[in-house]
Amino acid sequence: MMDRSGLSRQLVLSMSAMALSVMLLLHVSFYMFYAVAMKLNPSLVSPSVDSWPPTTSEWILIATITLLGLALAVHTAIRFSRRIIQPLNSVTESVRRLARGDLDARAHTEDRSLGEASALVEDFNSMAERLQRMTGELVTWNAAIAHELRTPVTILRGRLQGLAEGVFQPDEALFRSLLTQVEGLSRLIEDLRVLSLADSGHLSLRTETIDLSEEIRATVQLVEPDLRAARLVAAVQLPSCQVECDVARMRQVVIALLENARRYAQPGALRIEAGCDGEEFTLGVEDDGPGIPDDVAAHIFEAFVRGDDSRARHSGGSGLGLAIVRAIVHAHGGRVGCAMGARGGTRFTLSIPCHQ
Repeated sequence: MMDRSGLSRQLVLSMSAMALSVMLLLHVSFYMFYAVAMKLNPSLVSPSVDSWPPTTSEWILIATITLLGLALAVHTAIRFSRRIIQPLNSVTESVRRLARGDLDARAHTEDRSLGEASALVEDFNSMAERLQRMTGELVTWNAAIAHELRTPVTILRGRLQGLAEGVFQPDEALFRSLLTQVEGLSRLIEDLRVLSLADSGHLSLRTETIDLSEEIRATVQLVEPDLRAARLVAAVQLPSCQVECDVARMRQVVIALLENARRYAQPGALRIEAGCDGEEFTLGVEDDGPGIPDDVAAHIFEAFVRGDDSRARHSGGSGLGLAIVRAIVHAHGGRVGCAMGARGGTRFTLSIPCHQ
């Protein structure tokens, strides 16, 4: 049913007024022509037209034509207004449902020929889908953060309570254990801070032009003892390349990639290769296995995503390392990727412009 007020009513009234005005103008123009023609040259008009003003039957004809035209205009206006109002009403109702917390609300349109109205419906649905996805991600984040914080906090509480009650004797080993838990909490908090800054677009970079390959080589040497302990042999191929970047952040990226390999890759070679064409610097880190399924690889750079959840938790990973890699690389205007390597392992790649 047409709304008695609002846009529908305005459309009907406007189209009816326009139709009435056009018909009246045509009628008046028609009879003015007859009146002038009869005065100037009667031969121009039909012999049967011999009087002015119009007769009663002519007035009836005029009124009938006017009413028929007005009815047609109203009918057309109503149908046209319904085509316009239906998607608008659908969007309005969906907005109300969203405001009440129904994130499944979606707008619909029965007519795709109205481009602007259809675009409005599609844009609203895209917004609603993104809002629903972000809300779901927020719930997942809260649950994941609570899970990651629970273990170190529980350990710290138990150890400190044992010290307070005299169950544990204070010694260097116990204090080092507590310090390890505190350091883990500090890393988790810093990772969450970096991701929050990246998501809000406030991750600042202090760029300078350096030989990035040399910095990567130094970082690999720094963590090489840990790699050897995991029975990983680093094979480095890093040609010299001048890149404008945030040195500390890129060092953090390399450490995250190497730490990911140390935790999850099987013993074997760890190939660290770089390339530079003067416009873009590319880095690849590839292990010998066991590899990551394609469905997981597509989301591996998202926070708290793990290829093998049980194995990842046993190895102590928080699930934020690769998300940090993506955030920093994107802040440099680059891109990241994950795919199956030539030897059946996993190959992580990143590319950043040489000049910001």
